[in-house]
Amino acid sequence: MKCEALLHDLYGDSSALQPAIAELVKKFPAPERFRTRRALSERDAILITYGDQLREEGRPPFQVLSGFLARWIRDVIPAVHILPFYPSSSDDGFAVMDYVAVDPELGTWEDVADLGASFDLMFDAVVNHASAQGDWFAKFLRQEPGWQDAFVTVTENPDLSAVVRPRALPLLTTFETAAGPQKVWTTFSADQVDINIQSPEMFLRVLGVLLDYVSRGARFIRLDAIAFLWKTLGTTCIHLPETHKIIQIWRAILEESAPGVRLITETNVPHTDNISYFGNGHNEAHLVYNFALPPLTLHTFLTGSTTALAAWTRTLSLPSEETAFFNFLASHDGIGMNPARGILSPPEIDRLVDSSISHGGLVGYKNNPDGTRSPYELNISYFDALSDPASEEPVALQVSRFLAAHAILLALRGVPGIYFHSLFGSRGNRAAAEESGIPRRINREKLDGPKLEQELQAEGFLRESVFSGLRTLLAARASQVGFSPSTPQEVIDSPASLFILQRGDVLTMVNVTPEECAFSLPMLKNGGQKTLAPVETVWKVLVELPTPSKISPPRSIAPYGILWLVKDSAGSRNRA
Repeated sequence: MKCEALLHDLYGDSSALQPAIAELVKKFPAPERFRTRRALSERDAILITYGDQLREEGRPPFQVLSGFLARWIRDVIPAVHILPFYPSSSDDGFAVMDYVAVDPELGTWEDVADLGASFDLMFDAVVNHASAQGDWFAKFLRQEPGWQDAFVTVTENPDLSAVVRPRALPLLTTFETAAGPQKVWTTFSADQVDINIQSPEMFLRVLGVLLDYVSRGARFIRLDAIAFLWKTLGTTCIHLPETHKIIQIWRAILEESAPGVRLITETNVPHTDNISYFGNGHNEAHLVYNFALPPLTLHTFLTGSTTALAAWTRTLSLPSEETAFFNFLASHDGIGMNPARGILSPPEIDRLVDSSISHGGLVGYKNNPDGTRSPYELNISYFDALSDPASEEPVALQVSRFLAAHAILLALRGVPGIYFHSLFGSRGNRAAAEESGIPRRINREKLDGPKLEQELQAEGFLRESVFSGLRTLLAARASQVGFSPSTPQEVIDSPASLFILQRGDVLTMVNVTPEECAFSLPMLKNGGQKTLAPVETVWKVLVELPTPSKISPPRSIAPYGILWLVKDSAGSRNRA
């Protein structure tokens, strides 16, 4: 077993673990389609959605969602990330009570399988913590044999000042157990108790969950909040070497049993820490969430300058062809501020916070070791973050700005993820956040399925305009190998108002300002050498939004305009 040394490092004598692992692999066989590798391509994109994102009277939410996705997006987005659909007690699914059951209010495993027949699926592995109301924790409270150390506890009053805190909530919660009161580690809330992965029994239980997900059709497994997994007193308890080793063990096991499955690490942390989860490029995460992209893109459009985004993009590199960034702008969570630290200055981050508040958003904070607190995330829909809902600005211009931001997302090297509410141009639901006391619900509204379909057929209205534009971009992206995750990227020097990216034979130009921007073709790579190539004969238009120019190819880009060009090989031959 390739992970034998890692198991020994973490658990000492691993002679009992290895046959137990083999039994789990045998118990949860991977589907045949996962037993061979499939390279990621320009066609890959992932929709992020809740299982009950759409409602329709008399029908299970999973069935409503599955039918809708089959009708509207299957031809442009081939994969779906279903946010936690297991029985849960809080945090909109992230306090899991039963890891291998489907919430009956959503549907059944058969419904999940039906969706998996049409889409690749991503499941959440919420294994840093479990529900305080779930069966696992109940066994711990009863101190059943094999469960006494299933969750992280502390005795007396250790110094925890160095521990990194993602939320401004108590780190420890006292519970009454059969052995007396115990202080249990609760990183995210009192209802989310941290699993003790240092227990060999819990390691095997968690591994069983992961393999169960693979056997049920998960091609992608999202490791939620994984940076906090291993705890050692006297440390920050984040990004510890042991956490990386756990992921490496999971990767090694999957490489043998299901090499077609990919691990994605979710670590809402500064960029350098985030990309450490690639490991050496062959032994850890296949993909990492590109958490710096959402705040940097927002900064770009609020300032009308691509300077910071372009400089950061030039630093992006991958340790191997086996890895890729998971690029996104919005998700079920807020826009993380931590990933922007060290890239944007404190005043620039403050500007993002102030803008979000002025656009009707909310701000989540975290506690710092020095007793202060700082912004952790912006709770706001990405459409509202870019465009003030109270503004009298024309909706068409707001849509153009939103699409321009996504044109950058879709052009960057990696696999794009698009949140359901972004795909359909949703505005924030402030009332839901205030009524529930959960700020993140501002961007988690459940929609009426039939009503959404009606709105998508109302040409020129917000939802139809956003969806139509994103469909155009997604279809164009899928048609060009230049957008494959394996194709390198180069940021081209340009005025600060333009973001210009070349990827193979594809050139992306995005205007991040409300003013028309003229351009001349920059120095571009052609056959390995930089040459000034006449736009008339070498490049042709792939996409031009919002309105195609009468000149093809054009010589200017509209306000918040998008121009994707592809090398015209026929034109190049004629010129030669």
